[in-house]
Amino acid sequence: MVGEKRSMDWGFPRWRDYGASREATNVRICDRHNCNEPGNCPAPKAVGTNERWYFCEKHAAEYNKGWDYFEGLDKAEAAARAKQEQSENAGYAEASHYGWSGSGDGSRSADEMRALELLELEPDVDFETIKKAWRAKAKLVHPDVKPGDEDAAKQFQAYQVAYDVLKQAEERRSWRG
Repeated sequence: MVGEKRSMDWGFPRWRDYGASREATNVRICDRHNCNEPGNCPAPKAVGTNERWYFCEKHAAEYNKGWDYFEGLDKAEAAARAKQEQSENAGYAEASHYGWSGSGDGSRSADEMRALELLELEPDVDFETIKKAWRAKAKLVHPDVKPGDEDAAKQFQAYQVAYDVLKQAEERRSWRG
């Protein structure tokens, strides 16, 4: 008894510090070549199989970067699938910043993506580019330039609404920090 150390957990293992257990733990290493980080993010190896790659967070993000949920669907099918999924999940509240937006980095809402599509812009443009594109398109169909043209007036209103959506989103982003 002279050389033994007394355990500090008094028989209650949950009182130990995190990671202070005496047993060896199995840590799966990232499946990416030459990566020694823990591979705790499973990713499917192929469609319809249960085989998985196990990546670290960095390589999991790289693996999923170009993944498009609506790939291969036309706009009508994509809209129908999004509507079906929203109706199936009607019991869960959807956050205001979340929505299926197609391409982009996920920071823009579906309304913002539609506005950018109307202005014929990429999802990752800055606000100055949005403003320039809006001005150029609005000048072409402004009611002062095309008086009495109802189609031009509707188009001008659509551009104005798109710009307002993007401007409000930009203000929210800059206000948050």
